[in-house]
Amino acid sequence: MEQKDLSHNIKRRDFIRTGAGFAATTLFMGLGASKLFGAGRSVATSIIESVTLNNGVKMPRLGFGTLYLTDELGVNCVSDAISLGYRLIDTATVYGNEAAVGGGIKKSGIDRKELFVTSKMWVDDYGYDTGKKAFQTSLDKLGLDYLDLYLLHRPRGDVKGAWKAMEELYKEGRIKAIGISNFEAHQIDELLSYATVKPAVNQIETHAFFQEEKARGELKNYGIQMEAWSPFAQGRNGLFTNKVLAEVGKKYNKTNAQVSLRWHYQRGIVAIPRTSKKEHMIENLDIFDFELSDADMKTIAPLDLNITQFPEWE
Repeated sequence: MEQKDLSHNIKRRDFIRTGAGFAATTLFMGLGASKLFGAGRSVATSIIESVTLNNGVKMPRLGFGTLYLTDELGVNCVSDAISLGYRLIDTATVYGNEAAVGGGIKKSGIDRKELFVTSKMWVDDYGYDTGKKAFQTSLDKLGLDYLDLYLLHRPRGDVKGAWKAMEELYKEGRIKAIGISNFEAHQIDELLSYATVKPAVNQIETHAFFQEEKARGELKNYGIQMEAWSPFAQGRNGLFTNKVLAEVGKKYNKTNAQVSLRWHYQRGIVAIPRTSKKEHMIENLDIFDFELSDADMKTIAPLDLNITQFPEWE
């Protein structure tokens, strides 16, 4: 099971260009504070583009991750994120917060059809019968009657039985798209040898220090959308204070986090940053008024260490 490693935690915004309030002010001026916090549809939702998955389903290209956001904190964070314009909400059985995520969705008061909700089956539940039961448990905790995306969390155990269960749920319309997480090419090939439905998404570790360029090319060839978990590497290896990202950001008056998300966006990767701070949620949405140049992308490329920053999760 994935464990939180507090020794790697770095305060996200110890390194801010022009003061603690900059990012929030920028987005308020750009999108309009009244729209962000008032009633009605947030302007941010019209800015976040969607990618069309291999089955025709549209998925937002920027979303909100919920790892570690449990109980009342989780409820409030999900509700806040939705109020600011996030529509892709990502959770998982192993996070232990599906009920909190569901509570946040309910608290937000948004029409369910406006959201794209993802959850993941944990390896302990893999199998045909156990997989179907796990799906229903997740649905009940979330308080929903369908999921937009359901993923196999890791390539272990009875993947074949679990995938069969997911395919049936997909064909019944209870899941809009099915996919995988942390699968490598040879594991995808094995799944495709018996699958009747191709995975729509593969959610993997991807960030400036583990760029997974080979996997990006492979997934493109498969027709499977790449999605990044921990797009900031949870601040490990000094991502939020990295001088290369900071120098790129100076040109656009953007933070390291914003440069990172824009880098994901321009590589065609869906990203789901997680934060418990509303000002950071706002900052993460403020990436649509600038574009990294080819030179910027080449400057960031050498940051790739080509090694996971989460060895404890291997």
